[in-house]
Amino acid sequence: MPAELGGSQISSLLEALPGIASVLRSPVADALIKAMRGAAGLVDFTPEDAEELVRYAVRRGLIGPDEGDRVLTEVQEGLKKKKPLPVKKTVAKKGRKRR
Repeated sequence: MPAELGGSQISSLLEALPGIASVLRSPVADALIKAMRGAAGLVDFTPEDAEELVRYAVRRGLIGPDEGDRVLTEVQEGLKKKKPLPVKKTVAKKGRKRR
């Protein structure tokens, strides 16, 4: 049986290995971040993100499995109709020289 890490051990591990926090982050946390960025129009929200959030809600008893299925169907239909985000191009401003 694998040994469990305590809070101080995890903190030490996170400090010792830069970048590991993003690897250990919860898929639910990632889906929430993507949902917020998607709502702001910064990134596309994927069906996989919706599925992760619905699975979490069902596991926690926040919604029932039937409601989860309905929501996923609605999300998938909505994402199919949604236009892709336009690629934002940055245009360098040219400064005017004053004489």
